[in-house]
Amino acid sequence: MDEVEVVVAHSERATLRVGGVFLKVDADRARVDAEVEAMSRAPVPTPEVLWREPPVLALAALPGTTLGRLGGPSTGSPAAWAAAGAAIRELHDAPPPPRSGRAGRSADALAAELDAECALLVTNGLLPADLVTRNRRIAEAAFRPWTPAFTHGDLQIAHVFVDGDEVTGIIDWSEAGRGDALYDLATFTLGHEERLDDVLAGYGTGVDLDVIRAWWSLRSLLAVRWLVEHGFDPFAPGCEVDVLRSRT
Repeated sequence: MDEVEVVVAHSERATLRVGGVFLKVDADRARVDAEVEAMSRAPVPTPEVLWREPPVLALAALPGTTLGRLGGPSTGSPAAWAAAGAAIRELHDAPPPPRSGRAGRSADALAAELDAECALLVTNGLLPADLVTRNRRIAEAAFRPWTPAFTHGDLQIAHVFVDGDEVTGIIDWSEAGRGDALYDLATFTLGHEERLDDVLAGYGTGVDLDVIRAWWSLRSLLAVRWLVEHGFDPFAPGCEVDVLRSRT
């Protein structure tokens, strides 16, 4: 009998792997519906939906391996990272879905959320005030007009599978929708900025590096407290807090 592997689990959802099948358990049916719709629209490889029985979504495992994870070593050749960049560009150039995704929050909403989160990080003693203030200032470059694109919304490197130099699939589409394309690029290279040039070699032109850096700071500031409260460690080497410390 295949063993059950807990891929990720927290109070909002859990993902289990049983052999060649991933079982996603999510009590938010609208989020599951959004994920299935996004995968059906995406022009890039996605997992096959095997069956749905709310609150469970069963997906076939993808061939290949991921390019790494936040806090761990990055793997894959420069050509593999460039192939990922090309796949991300293909996604961003596709007609955007009707719904707004995680990357589609307005500048006003983001600024309000960020200000509240920065205050809590300092008040609760999670991060020193100077580190928060410096990264809050860097994050402001993300608050600018952008053209809506088809965004994944949670494009961590652990969600992109490659086999050699070919992208075999992208998983976890529950945050997908209309949004800022540079949010995806920043999420994908978070903690692995040395790979950004390889990714952009495949993605192409039209990328504002100051905005990418802004999203690194912004995403990390918004994530730290949530990660701590859900049993993850943003203070681990190479993770969100190190990303914030690396900003000058």
